[in-house]
Amino acid sequence: MSQDLYDLLGVARDADADALKKAYRRMARQYHPDVNSDPAAQDRFKEISMAYEVLSDPQKRAAYDRGGDPFGGGTAGFGQGAGFSFTDIMDAFFGGQGGAAGQGRGPRPRVRRGQDALIRLEVELSEAAFGVTRELKVDTAVVCSTCHGEGAAPGSHPIPCETCRGQGEVAHVQRSFLGEIRTLRPCAACRGFGSIIPDPCRECSGDGRIRSRRTLTVKIPAGVDNGTRVQLTGQGEVGPGGGPAGDLYVEVHVAPHDVFTRHGNDLLCTVTVPMTAAALGTVLTLPTLEGDVAAADDAGLTESGLETSFELEIRPGTQSGTEQVLRARGVPGLRGGRGDLIVTVVVETPSRLDPRQEELLRELAAIRGEEQPAGQLRPGSKSVFGRLRDAFNTH
Repeated sequence: MSQDLYDLLGVARDADADALKKAYRRMARQYHPDVNSDPAAQDRFKEISMAYEVLSDPQKRAAYDRGGDPFGGGTAGFGQGAGFSFTDIMDAFFGGQGGAAGQGRGPRPRVRRGQDALIRLEVELSEAAFGVTRELKVDTAVVCSTCHGEGAAPGSHPIPCETCRGQGEVAHVQRSFLGEIRTLRPCAACRGFGSIIPDPCRECSGDGRIRSRRTLTVKIPAGVDNGTRVQLTGQGEVGPGGGPAGDLYVEVHVAPHDVFTRHGNDLLCTVTVPMTAAALGTVLTLPTLEGDVAAADDAGLTESGLETSFELEIRPGTQSGTEQVLRARGVPGLRGGRGDLIVTVVVETPSRLDPRQEELLRELAAIRGEEQPAGQLRPGSKSVFGRLRDAFNTH
C-alpha cells in the first residue's frame, strides 16, 4: 500500500479518534461489498479498512508516523490476525455509537406496559350537552390473581437461563474475509428474557395476566361532541408480566335528536306556524333541551332550576325562513360559555280550503288589492363570493 493512510481516509494527520471513525464510516458506506459489488470498490474497502485499523490503534499509528512498519515487519493484511473490531462496520451501517465488540443489549424485561384500549359510548344530545355519569362494562387484561403477575405457579419462581447465563443473548462467531465476526442474537431457549419459568402458572399460562370483565364508572363532561374521547388513565390493558396498565379511551357518539340539531355549540331547530299566525303574530311555547334532562329523572339526572320550556314570540308579518336567535340557550362549551339556540320559522300555506275559507280569503285579497298580483321579480340567490363582493362594494 503506497498511498498515505491519512489520505486514504481523507483526514488530517492530527485527526482525533472521533474524526477517524466518522471518516471510516462515511467511506465504508460507499465501498463495502454489501453495497458496492464493483471489484475495484472491494479493493478500495480493504485499503481504507487497513488504514483505519492502523490509525485507530495508538501504537500502530505511532509506528507509522515514525516511518516504521505498523505490522511489525509482517505482511499480514486486514483481517489476518489484526484484531479489527466488527463493531466499527456495524456502526458504519446502523449508526451505532461504538463500544466493545460483542457488547449486547442484555435481557429484555418480562414486565412491560400494557396497550391502550378504546370503547365507544352512545349518549343522548342532552347528556352530551350537560354531562352524564355512566357505568361501563369493559373486557380487558388484568393481573393474574393466582401468580400476581409473576407468571410462575404458586411456590415456584423464574430461574436464570443456563444457555445464555441470564444475558438473554448468545454469541455467534463466523469467519469471513473480514476475520472473525462475532454477533449477538436473542437466546432461543429463554426468548431473550434471560430467565426461564420452569412451572408456568396454569391460570395465565405464564403471561402474568388474564382477561376479565369489570365495571367502570365514567364521567362524561358537559359539552362533549361526536368523536370526543375521554381518557381514563391506567384503566386499559395490563401489560405482560403484570406490567402497568395502559389507558382506556371512551369515544363519545351522540344520538340524533328529534327536535334539535347541533352545530358547534349552537342548537338549531325549525318551527312551523300557520299563515294566519305569521300574519297576525302569536306566542309559542317550545321545549328546551333541559327538558330532556328533567324527563330523565329515573337516571338521577334532574337538576334544580331547569327550564323545560320557553316562549317564542312570532311578530306580526313574520316571513317564512325568518331566524330568531336566543342567546346562551345552546350547548355549554368544554372551556366555558354556552352557544345559542337558533329557531327558523316556516310559514305554512293551507293547501285545502272549504268554501267559507276560500270566500274569506278572496274578500281579504280584494280588500288588499291582491286579486291579480303582478308579482315581484328578484335576482336569484348569489354565491358566497358574490355576496362578499357586494358587501365590500357597499363600503
